[in-house]
Amino acid sequence: MTTQPFDVLAIGRCGVDIYPLQTGVGLEEVETFGKFLGGSAANVAVAAARLGARTALISGVGDDPFGRYVRKELAELGVDSGFVTTHGEYPTPVTFCEIFPPDNFPLYFYRRPSAPDLQIRPEEIDTDAVRSARLYWSTVTGLAEEPSRSAHFTAWDARDRRPLTVLDLDYRPMFWASPAAATEQVQRALRHVTVAVGNREECEIAVGESDPRKAADALLDFGVELAIVKQGPRGVLGKTRHSAVTVAPNEVDVLNGLGAGDAFGGSLCRGLLHDWPLERTLRYANAAGAIVASRLECSTAMPTAEEVAALAEQTAVEAVNV
Repeated sequence: MTTQPFDVLAIGRCGVDIYPLQTGVGLEEVETFGKFLGGSAANVAVAAARLGARTALISGVGDDPFGRYVRKELAELGVDSGFVTTHGEYPTPVTFCEIFPPDNFPLYFYRRPSAPDLQIRPEEIDTDAVRSARLYWSTVTGLAEEPSRSAHFTAWDARDRRPLTVLDLDYRPMFWASPAAATEQVQRALRHVTVAVGNREECEIAVGESDPRKAADALLDFGVELAIVKQGPRGVLGKTRHSAVTVAPNEVDVLNGLGAGDAFGGSLCRGLLHDWPLERTLRYANAAGAIVASRLECSTAMPTAEEVAALAEQTAVEAVNV
């Protein structure tokens, strides 16, 4: 039983990112690579920890050197790995990417036939920790397979729609049999959460709408209290039953956009935990995402609170001056 509640408890993917140290060329031409902690849920947990949150991850790794690396990196980056179990049937997954700035970053997932983070079983869920966490973060990928799917719903049943129960709509088509299968599970999940966040394409899978306001309204109709729709160069929309705000993006020189959404998520956690106004929460989350997009890696590139504030407040001043 957890004695002190976590600020952020995340569940989902973890693994190893293998990123090329040369940009603008295909993997067949790359000569050197860097190895980093990866996986969306792991990255969000790291981002939140970097911003001062007491953070833990529910996930799985293989009984292999990469699994030991993941545990070591989580600890060094401030994330409690006590809920990361070892499932020896499958190796710890690795993910390769190609880097073609400013907007083309193909991903190659090595997670077949399955991955340890999809082998989390319902009986492995520490329901006391889930129930007591100040913010509980899940991603759609965890719904793609059993037993992970049942484990997620076990956790949500324990959580019982407490405030700050967040679903990242992080839809990856290669993990699903069909878009319709994803839609079915996402719509089941939406009834258990209070915050949903995703881009326009992910919203279309979730609720059949890609127009930001229509998508946000559809998410609210499923019972969430806050819908966040990321619109790329058009910024981000946050909407509740009573208010809506759109925040413009930050202009940065993009090196690798792959970690931006996870940095956004970690900063979103911070704003929600501190009950910031929605505009400030989204402005700071945008700034965090922009900072990571300007860096090569994801997890170890997550910004500090001071870095996020500097860019976010600069954006606020520029907006006022305009």
